[in-house]
Amino acid sequence: MHLRALFAAGSLLALVTATPSLAQTTGETPAASQPPEQAEQPADETSENVIVTAQLREQRPVEVPFALTTYSGRFLDDLNIQEFEDLARYTPGFAVQNQSPNNPAISIRGITVDSGASFFEPRVSIYQDGVSIAKPRGAYVELFDVERVEISKGPQSTLYGRGALIGAVNIVQNKPRLGETSAMVRGEMGNLDYWLGEGMINVPLGDSAALRVAGRYKKRDGYVDSLLPGVDDFNSIKTGAVRGSLRFEPSDTITLDLIGNYQKDKPSGTSFKSLLYTATDPVTGEVLDGTGIRDGAALAPGAGFEGGKDLGVDREVWGITGLAKVELSPAFTLNSITAYRAFNTLEILDIDGISLPVITGAEDFDDKQFSQELRLTWDNDGPVTAFVGASYFHEEAQQRQSVQFDERFALARLADALNGGGFIPGRPASDPAPASLLSNPGFDALLLQGVAASFGYPLDGATALGIANNLKSDHREQDINESKTNAFDIFGDVTWKVSPEIELGAGLRWTHDDKTTSISDSVLNNRSILGGFLGALSLPEPNRSAILAALSSPFVQLLPASVLPLFGVTFQPTDNNGDAIDAHNKDDGFTYRLFGRWSPNEDSSIYAIYARGRRPEVLSALNPAVPFGDPRFNLVDAETVDSFEIGAKTAMLNRKLYLDGALFYYKYDNFQTLEQVGTTFVTTNAGKAESYGFEAQVRYDPSRDLRLFANYAFNHARFKSGVLDGNHFRLAPEHTFSAGLTWAHDVGPGRIDFTPAVTYQSKVFFDDNNDISALQQPPATLLPDLIQDEFQDGYALFSARLGYGLQGGQYRAELFVENAFDKKYIKDAGNSGDALGLPTFIAGEPRTYGIQLTAKF
Repeated sequence: MHLRALFAAGSLLALVTATPSLAQTTGETPAASQPPEQAEQPADETSENVIVTAQLREQRPVEVPFALTTYSGRFLDDLNIQEFEDLARYTPGFAVQNQSPNNPAISIRGITVDSGASFFEPRVSIYQDGVSIAKPRGAYVELFDVERVEISKGPQSTLYGRGALIGAVNIVQNKPRLGETSAMVRGEMGNLDYWLGEGMINVPLGDSAALRVAGRYKKRDGYVDSLLPGVDDFNSIKTGAVRGSLRFEPSDTITLDLIGNYQKDKPSGTSFKSLLYTATDPVTGEVLDGTGIRDGAALAPGAGFEGGKDLGVDREVWGITGLAKVELSPAFTLNSITAYRAFNTLEILDIDGISLPVITGAEDFDDKQFSQELRLTWDNDGPVTAFVGASYFHEEAQQRQSVQFDERFALARLADALNGGGFIPGRPASDPAPASLLSNPGFDALLLQGVAASFGYPLDGATALGIANNLKSDHREQDINESKTNAFDIFGDVTWKVSPEIELGAGLRWTHDDKTTSISDSVLNNRSILGGFLGALSLPEPNRSAILAALSSPFVQLLPASVLPLFGVTFQPTDNNGDAIDAHNKDDGFTYRLFGRWSPNEDSSIYAIYARGRRPEVLSALNPAVPFGDPRFNLVDAETVDSFEIGAKTAMLNRKLYLDGALFYYKYDNFQTLEQVGTTFVTTNAGKAESYGFEAQVRYDPSRDLRLFANYAFNHARFKSGVLDGNHFRLAPEHTFSAGLTWAHDVGPGRIDFTPAVTYQSKVFFDDNNDISALQQPPATLLPDLIQDEFQDGYALFSARLGYGLQGGQYRAELFVENAFDKKYIKDAGNSGDALGLPTFIAGEPRTYGIQLTAKF
């Protein structure tokens, strides 16, 4: 491990042991640690009281024996953090890549979750008030009217359950406040025609109940120009979210909350721009723009695909949560969490990244989840605190993937002749030819002969021309995978305070999963001519020549499947062109943790923790290898991780300086990763892996007028066996850093403040194969990828906010800028088009700026 990280950790430990008794603070001073006369006073502009529930009970952050980053709603407002991608830039060890609201990749210490398969098992879960959002497609939610966000790192299965193999993010939303009438309205305007409206109202309903309603709507034009008529600019924002919550306290011992969340996203298409081909006019072939990060995109869906829908996302997420806390006695408390959550999302995307409709894709995901948890806690202010509980989780998920090929253009790409194959003198290989040339049967016949020759087969001209005439402009096929899960957990945790300075603890959870996975594949408008052609070339004689002859017949689509198979390109059909075939699996296992914590004073802590995390077995499904063949079900062994972590937390300098550092080491067995097979992705066992690193957080409040913060994380994450041996984990930068300050001063009748910040991340790869050519050869891909270009070098982003508030912040105006120096970077590369030799990338956001106005009542 790097010596600098070890020295930093050692220095922090020394500071903790030498520090006098000071209150724990993250820029906030807990009321519990203040003298009574201070605790009754409201927090000033530089401090807030923060109590966390990361261990399912109320504690100060210093008392939590693992790496925990907590941000209050005030901090989110100060830096205008509205979504996870913004939050991740300020959180050590936490990374988020947001392709669209439908496809976020959420990573903690190098472990990423972003698969869209219905049978996918999460490693990192997003929680809303303790309720797991088990699928990435439904996990991206707006951060508004939030009390705090807690990011717990390391295996958290014993506390949070099956979805927290390597961490958990819990959004604690503001609850209604009894006896208070309050409201807030906020508006923002900025470049790219950006605007936001947000509001909140809290009203009492008698003495024992209150209602709180909050909502946000925001809209921004896309920042990647569309170069084709009738297509909106790409990567826009169009999101509306609302929350209603009701709190009822019929007595001092009972608290009931009913919370309803709803969010609707409808942004324009994602800019999957080609890494290799320039943007051209599909009719004339004129070059419209280049392949640069900020160049425009010439993307459009194939004609008639999904009923003629435009590129973009249509996503709806909603849920209802019931929370109950009943103090049965001074020592026993019963907590209940009941939740139902559902979401549906449809995304239409241009997979190939060029103006020609080589391949258009869609993903339609539908998910319903129900969960119930009961937890009984014992806490009588004695040396032992403990809880036991049980939970039930039920989920029904379906993913439908639909694709449409223009077989003529796909053939040109397979033959490496998208530029016209020399028929347009001097035309660079990077410039696609006009559609009229690539769809000419004579040209396509020559390409077919060339591809056949590469297989050692001399295809005669008449047969080639017959097949060329039959190539389809809109071949469609689809895959539907479904999963049903019933899971039952029993769990418990105990903490024993051996002495005033030392405590020991242990946690255990047993999980039982009962799963059914099914798959159905079909060709939607008869057989693929291109798929049949490619399949025939791999067959021995006389089958090869017989199939090629049949494919050249003008009556080829009238032939029954018993004479000529119903070939697909990507998805070979199941029996009867769409029968659903299922498989069943039961799985159970244990997760556990052991920890010790030494508190040399009430505001300092040194801890060590060992935890075993477990990701359940995955019953994955892949379409048949041949038409009407058996689906390929694959039971992937349960992934386990042994985690070792030591850390220290302390407050110094009269509660003004907070330091937090941790060293960690993870050892994985049966590491589950996504492997590309053709244009589909399947979960496989990559064997062994490990990661180790160091994280540190510093917050310093030297005065009422100045606050400073800085975070750093080092994470060395590598595969240790198999074909991926030595590769970096995807989306796992080795170094991340963020720092900022808030300077404030009384000016006239109000207070001015200035908040600049910088965030940095080092180089990242976008796939576990690290875009290594040897790992991207047929049959994994239809075409080899010979260039390693799917990564992003390290980069820094700068932001700043300048605000002025009146009457204690009741009225406030702010100017803001993000990516102030307009840094060019990419947030993703590769994607589904990579299998056809058409890798794409998604550009990161440019500089954005605007003004915010807020009024509180």
